Amino acid sequence: MSEHEDLVNFTGDLYRARESGDPAAVARALEQLDGLLHPHTHAEERGLFTVLRRNPEFTDHVDGLCAEHTGLEAMAQEIRNGDFDVVDEFIDALREHMDKEDNGLFPAAAIELEGPDWEEVVALTQSADTSPLERAGEAREP
Repeated sequence: MSEHEDLVNFTGDLYRARESGDPAAVARALEQLDGLLHPHTHAEERGLFTVLRRNPEFTDHVDGLCAEHTGLEAMAQEIRNGDFDVVDEFIDALREHMDKEDNGLFPAAAIELEGPDWEEVVALTQSADTSPLERAGEAREP
């Protein structure tokens, strides 16, 4: 969930860049945000979502969140292609998505999963390509 806080901060940077009207600033802000978002969603899908999907009670919800990840990437691509009118929709969709995770899926996972499940989540997540926080730290450095 702490990565979600970082994502909110990056969305502020993206919003301000769009407001400035500077395409290069928008591109930089989106690149920074994507530097955290893509590895974050990849790690979620590879770790927590993989383990939760085994429970039929979570499968549809997890599949919906994965579809939202795909939709967010599609909107980010539209922004990369110069459609800055999508920025507000992208930010709103990302915040709504994170709210579903923070106030729905994550608390349910805390109740549902037991020690061995969490060990597997951690192992699967650590095997994802790059730590999202490490990548975000690199993106924020001057």
